[in-house]
Amino acid sequence: MTTLSDLGEAARRGGEFRAGGTDLMAREAAGPHVNLPDLLDPLNPHGLPDLSGVTWRADGSVRIGALTTVAEVARDPRLAAAHPCLTLTAAGLATPQIRAVATVGGNLLQRNRCAYFRNPAFSCHQDGGDSCPARAGHTLRAAIVDTGPCVAPHPSSLAMALLGCEARAEVHGREPFPVGDLYGDGSDPSRDHLLGPGEILLGVALPPPVPGERAAYHRAIGRSEAEWPLVEAAARLVLDGGRITFARVVAGGVARVPLRLTEVEEALLAGEPPDRAAGLAAARCTPTAQNRYKVALLTGTVLEVLERAGGAGREG
Repeated sequence: MTTLSDLGEAARRGGEFRAGGTDLMAREAAGPHVNLPDLLDPLNPHGLPDLSGVTWRADGSVRIGALTTVAEVARDPRLAAAHPCLTLTAAGLATPQIRAVATVGGNLLQRNRCAYFRNPAFSCHQDGGDSCPARAGHTLRAAIVDTGPCVAPHPSSLAMALLGCEARAEVHGREPFPVGDLYGDGSDPSRDHLLGPGEILLGVALPPPVPGERAAYHRAIGRSEAEWPLVEAAARLVLDGGRITFARVVAGGVARVPLRLTEVEEALLAGEPPDRAAGLAAARCTPTAQNRYKVALLTGTVLEVLERAGGAGREG
């Protein structure tokens, strides 16, 4: 019987885990230059226990297995009641067909969508090169928060939502740790996540729900649906009358890692109006001439989720 240790050893020899396979299929079509090692079809993790499904714990916390599909997360009514930030984000990404096969773990550990990384005519930090051609090239979709040599935005919407939900990652052989630590500060240009060779993401754990929480998610995209976000944001708020007593605000599509916007949270808790608080998200941006539009898109998207979450109830 295949075990987690078997899979880890196979991965250390150069294999790669197959979850839903949506990113692997795209990378396979792009060619071998996108760091596509031998796939582990004979040793895929789908037959192993405890990697799929949603498990509630006695203290009200919940564990989601890494092979749980995005669609399962999106349509789970108990998750929606406890952690609407996560389920709204899951329901908003990709297409129904992709959500039906894509997994939580696959979404968290997928490779970035930079056109230079996926084009065999270019070499970059992501495929063993020593430069980022996007910096001097087409930056329309590039990061506007500069954290290091690579300017490819982080691709995982669920990572952003789980950061806002203060989830913890469960990795085989390690103690659980904050989801944000899967990615670090974005200063390593060669990696989209920081798991080592052979390390296996087993799932994520979310704390007990916050009473009275309202949440919203919104993505700004270049077409009506089925598009990677130019900017996305999610908010979790608790209101006492007209006063915000709890705030978590996160953004994606703007940096090498998902971002928690603590400056926006602090302004909201201090009583600043949503438009003024949302505007603070622009302070850390250093856009190029081509992607300067994303600064206004970021502040507008943050304001959108703040207004939705602060309205009559939980919104999409």
